Parts: sequence; structure tokens; C-alpha cells
Amino acid sequence: MQSASTRAAGARIEFYRKTGKLHPRTVTGRYNSLRWAMVWLTQLVFYGTGWLRWDGRQAVLFDIAERKFYLFGLVLWPQDALLLAVLLIASASALFFATALAGRVFCGFACPQTVYTAIFRWVEAKVEGDHLARLRLDQAPASARKLALKAAKHVLWLAIALWTGLTFVGYFSPIGDLLPRLLATELGPWEGFWVYGYAAFTYLQAGFAREMVCLHMCPYARFQGVMVDAETHNVAYDSARGEPRGTLGRKQAASLKRAANGTAAAATAGAAQGDCVDCGLCVQVCPSGIDIRAGLQYGCINCGLCIDACDEVMGRIGAPTGLIRFAAERTLAAAAKAPAPRPALRRPRVQAYLALMAIFTAAGAGLLATRTPLAVDVLRDRQALSRLTTDGRIENDYTLKVANMLEQPRRFRLRVDGPAGVHLTGADSFDVPAGSVRPLPVTLSSAADPEVRGAHPIRLIVEALDGAPARAVEQTAFILP
Repeated sequence: MQSASTRAAGARIEFYRKTGKLHPRTVTGRYNSLRWAMVWLTQLVFYGTGWLRWDGRQAVLFDIAERKFYLFGLVLWPQDALLLAVLLIASASALFFATALAGRVFCGFACPQTVYTAIFRWVEAKVEGDHLARLRLDQAPASARKLALKAAKHVLWLAIALWTGLTFVGYFSPIGDLLPRLLATELGPWEGFWVYGYAAFTYLQAGFAREMVCLHMCPYARFQGVMVDAETHNVAYDSARGEPRGTLGRKQAASLKRAANGTAAAATAGAAQGDCVDCGLCVQVCPSGIDIRAGLQYGCINCGLCIDACDEVMGRIGAPTGLIRFAAERTLAAAAKAPAPRPALRRPRVQAYLALMAIFTAAGAGLLATRTPLAVDVLRDRQALSRLTTDGRIENDYTLKVANMLEQPRRFRLRVDGPAGVHLTGADSFDVPAGSVRPLPVTLSSAADPEVRGAHPIRLIVEALDGAPARAVEQTAFILP
């Protein structure tokens, strides 16, 4: 007989338990309807926005070649990168705020992995049948019917994935020109790489990886625990009400139904048993394949499908719904003296995330409101710091790069603010074409003074002479020998 230490030494530790391919059961209910509403909303935005037109061009376009971001009437340049940073921080704060309120609710309703997995599973159900038909088909030996169904499913998957890849690249290269070039196999190297690469990524992730992404690949599942607490509302099983679980006989179910309808004084037949009838539907409908009755798990994406399935069963047996529901751990605590959860907005972590989101949203709005569609860079002539002209004056040469960020030509004026005697040589006004950068050679001159030496700070001021007011100020130095 082996000792305990021998058995422990020979025990195998499993870091990954293969569960096989999941075939979730289809369920109806309010959370399933909300989930599909989010699928429609997100995909209408994703697939449709790229085709919108604005002033004769694509409404939303990250033009890498021109280094511009077109967002309807707004054109952002690389100089506006701070706006992107603020937007990313505000978005992260919003995600943390949602997690503190309702756990992985973003994963369950709006995450691209969840959305495309739902779409691919819908296609699979339409081609191969319900979850039992799909299971039987997978277990069936090879046949012409099986090959035809599998081939049809994968062709549809590949079509959706290719259209997704085309749409994704269409936000970086004009989609109106991209589609004809795709059909004519004339895509450029980087366009072809990303169209087919993103299509392959979508096909593999939504068609094969599926719940494995949520369980083992997504980092959000691992660090979400630091953003939730006992007052976060997650999908949870009310064990105090549901246990001990067991199947109900017909008489017990009828008794419970009469009690729920108020036609019986008590339902003594079900008194020794919890409301959970151990039907397993909550597990069968779960897209991650977990059993919510085992407690909160990182694999739960808070999609609410188990709630829909359980509520349907509770309705059939005449028991109150909500055996599985969105609830805080503190609410479900068995101890009678457990304090009631605080209102959501009174929790410190929720207030912190909300404050961060509000601060960076306000900062982004302020940056956008005060943004000047004009940028100026000053480059000194590196060949000579200064030179002496034949008439005894000192000259410094500069190159101004003036960026007109509006999609219309504009006229500007250059002024010099510095020591007395330093002035601009040549014309002080110039034109810059729409949405372009113009290099402008500039020469500043000053009378030679033997008593004045070294570098003197000056400011070059560029102001718009037409359209909306715009002004840019750059500091540099005027060098005297």
C-alpha cells in the first residue's frame, strides 16, 4: 500500500485541462437579446463607418501615407498625438469603471472576441444544426454529407473573416479603392499582408480558439481581480437558496407551483431541497464551459446566458427567478449580519475610476477645443551660425516648416519678437496649401555691434491672415559673432 507521501510524489499536476470542443446550447432571454443587440450595434459601426463619405472623402480614415487622421470634419496630425494618449487613458478608465461595477461585462457583450465567436457560432448552427446535431456530426464517421456541411461552414467563415480583414485595412487605406484592387489581386505588400493576416486571425480566433482566448490567452481575465471587490455585481449563483440541489418529481414541481401562485399554504415537499433542480442548463449554455454554481471564476465573461437558462427553468417549475443573477458577493453572503452593499457610486474604487475617466475626458475635450490648426517648427542653418554681409550687417538663416492643418489654403504672416535691430529680410507674408507643410527659408538681419556678442533669444510668430484665428510662437536664438 502506498504511503501518502508516495502518492503525493506520483501525483500529476495539471496546468491545463483539455475540455474538448464546446457546443453551447442556444437560449433565449433578455441577456441573450441584449448580447445580440450589441453584436448588431458594434458590427454596424465597424462595417458601415468605413463606407461613410464626408466632403468628398472617406469620413473616418487613418491615412498613414499622408500621416493624417480624418474623423468626419476633424483632421488630426502627428502633432496631435497627445489627444490619442488622453483618449486611450480615458478609455482604459471607462473599462476599469465598468469592471468595478459589473466584472467582465465588457467581455460578455462588447469584446471583439465574444462578438465574432457569437457570429461564427450562429453560422455553425445555421449550417450544422443545434448543439446536439453539431455534437453528433463531430462524432460521426467521415461521409459526403459531413464533408459538405463542414466545407460550407468554413467557406462562410472565411468569407466573413476576409470581409473583416478588408474592413479593418479600409480604415488605413481608402476602402473604396481597396475592394477593386482586392478583386483584381493588385493589393500592395502591406495591404495584402494585413487584409489576409487579419482575416486569418479572425478565422482562427473565432472559429477555433473561441473560449480558450477568454480562459487562457486574454490578460484581462487575469488582472480583473484587482478591480473588483465584494460589492461588484457579477453573475452569481445563490447557493443559500439553491442548495441542496436535486431533481424534482412531478408532485413536488406541482406543489411548488401551487405555492408560488398562492393556492397552497406551503410546499412541504420541496422544503428539504433547494431550488436548483440540477438540470445543468447553466453549464450547457455557457460559452466558456464553466459551472457558475462552483462560484466566481476568471473564465466567466458575465454574458448572462446562464441567467436566461435558469430563469426559464424556474418559470417552468413555478419557483421565483433570480437563482442565478447579477449580484454582489456581499449580497449573497449567508451571514445574517453581513452589511448591505453600498450604492455603486459611493464605493471608493468606483469613484476613483469615475474621477479618472472624467478628468481625462475633460482634458481631451479641452485640448480639442483649444487646438490650433497651425504648427511651426524652426530649424537653424547648420552650415553657418551667422554671416557678415558686404554692408556690415549680421544675418542668420533659418528654415520654418509651417503646417496648415486645415483642408483649405491659408495665408500667414511672420513677425519677429526680439532685441531691437533684429528684423526679417524679405516678404513677411506667405501662402500654405490646404493640409500641407511648407518649408519656408527665413533670413533675419541685425546691425553689427562690437559691444554685443553671443546668442540672443528671439521669438518667431506666425499668424493667420484669413479664416479662423490661428497663431503659433516658436523660440530660437539669433547668433552674433
